[in-house]
Amino acid sequence: MSSTQDVTITKAPEAEVRRVTLAGCVGIFVELYDNGIFGFMAGVLAVVFFPDNTNGLILVFAGYAVSFVVRPLGAVVCGVLGDRFGRQRMLVFVIMLISVATALIGMLPTYAAIGFAAPALLILLRFAQGFSVGGEAAGAMTFLAEHALEGRRGRTTSYAQIASFLALLTGTLVAAGLTAGLGQAGMEEWGWRIPFLLAAPMGFIGWYIRSRISDTPNFSRLKAEGGLAKNPLREAFASREHRKAMLLALFLPLMNGSGYYVLFAYMPTFMKSSLGFTIVQGLLVTAVSLVAISIAIPYMGSLSDRIGRKKVMQGAAIAMAVAGIPCYALIASGNLALACIGAVVMAVIFAGHTGVIHIMIVELFPTRIRYSAYGLGYNISSALFGGAAPLLMTWLIAETGSVYIPAIYAVVTALGTLAALHTVTDRAHLPLRDA
Repeated sequence: MSSTQDVTITKAPEAEVRRVTLAGCVGIFVELYDNGIFGFMAGVLAVVFFPDNTNGLILVFAGYAVSFVVRPLGAVVCGVLGDRFGRQRMLVFVIMLISVATALIGMLPTYAAIGFAAPALLILLRFAQGFSVGGEAAGAMTFLAEHALEGRRGRTTSYAQIASFLALLTGTLVAAGLTAGLGQAGMEEWGWRIPFLLAAPMGFIGWYIRSRISDTPNFSRLKAEGGLAKNPLREAFASREHRKAMLLALFLPLMNGSGYYVLFAYMPTFMKSSLGFTIVQGLLVTAVSLVAISIAIPYMGSLSDRIGRKKVMQGAAIAMAVAGIPCYALIASGNLALACIGAVVMAVIFAGHTGVIHIMIVELFPTRIRYSAYGLGYNISSALFGGAAPLLMTWLIAETGSVYIPAIYAVVTALGTLAALHTVTDRAHLPLRDA
């Protein structure tokens, strides 16, 4: 059989790729909106669920962090099932789970109504969100990469990252608009519920779209050939090559902790609590940087298709190590325009990491174990270096009195990613592996 025929069998037509990419991105948008809105509403949630505690904000960020504990569990369960029974089925399940959990947060009684049961229920629903997100990232990126045309995997998967940042932008604008319109008192009384309740209609749209798409050509062919792994994780741990790849999936995303979770999810709260900006100003700075990164991401994805993933990510890591502290100095200046400039520069730099990291990890693993092994390594990384970041930043700033703690974290994680990249073999110009 010729190589041309092989490609025809394993790759979907271009029109189908566009349809699947759109469907995947809509689902990711819903997932990341649901997960991100918690961080944007942290200040209000502290008042609603921990009204008598001076450490209310730290407790809310502890609730934010605790959901990341179950992300590896979600990655393992969804990954194993996704490698055995299909990516599409699991993507339908996780979007239903997070949408229901997020909407239920919007319906929770407050601390004033039921006491400690209120924050306990809040944490329980955060666990459900974390489980869902654990199955989402690796599943969605695997799904898109396995549908993508050769030579365009970086560009195709980068669209999913745009969707994730547009979801954060939407959450930012919703939070800012409601806060500006209702005022702090109105938000604390009932307005905080609205962003969470929006998960219900958004989730239905995402579920409907995902339920109508087919599984990937790679998975379908492997299934037809009887080549699916019976125990994907056992197979992954049995191979030295795969164990090394899982370690890379853990350390390559280090920069994600300072970028995604500190620069975006934590920024509005940081600017209000530590820099003296209003919450609306903090949300505005975040919104501007989200627009910038959404524009930059597809260019980084396309660039990685041409020159390789490794070179793009190395450039981003070096740039963050150099520019992290100066950019935070602009943000900490107290001037709104300078803060926007600093955040935008960091966002564009970070695009070189976030627009490429997922496809680089996808390409480390064969189809048989890709969802499971990728999901486990990446979600442990997110739990250790991402989800705990807002809590860690809040505590360290309070302990040291230094507003440059997030900048130092950005530099350290960038250097960590750079060190991990040194050991990576770039597979940007090679076909995805099936075995």
